[in-house]
Amino acid sequence: MITYPLDFPVEASTTAGTATTWTTRTPSLASFVPCAIPGEFGGPGGGYSPEDFFAMAAANCFCATFKVIAEKSKVSFEKLAIAGSLTVDRDPQGRPWMKAMRIEVTVHPGSTEPERIMRILEKTSQSCLVIHSLKTDVTFDFKIA
Repeated sequence: MITYPLDFPVEASTTAGTATTWTTRTPSLASFVPCAIPGEFGGPGGGYSPEDFFAMAAANCFCATFKVIAEKSKVSFEKLAIAGSLTVDRDPQGRPWMKAMRIEVTVHPGSTEPERIMRILEKTSQSCLVIHSLKTDVTFDFKIA
């Protein structure tokens, strides 16, 4: 049984200037991840952007949640592949925001019936805590290969 609340600390460190990169990490991992302001926002690119992390958090949460639900349901699968696209736009007040995200999920079910996989995909889309926490409009495209 999971005991809530849970805390997930992160660290980031940078120097001045929009043309410089910075690093981030979680204390539970030794390696640092390179970050940069993306070229679309006038930065140098060449590192992960906050927008990248936002989209990757949604995709990876879906992946993790699917794995947990499939295992608890005693359903095996050969492969799960996720491709996503994040749209950044301006809100009615003119502020940039993460307007929409499309998540395409392809499952290679192996010997599992496609209907069971589809039920788990639907349940995952309702259960993923990161996606559930977003005000961004998230749409899914599920495919059984």
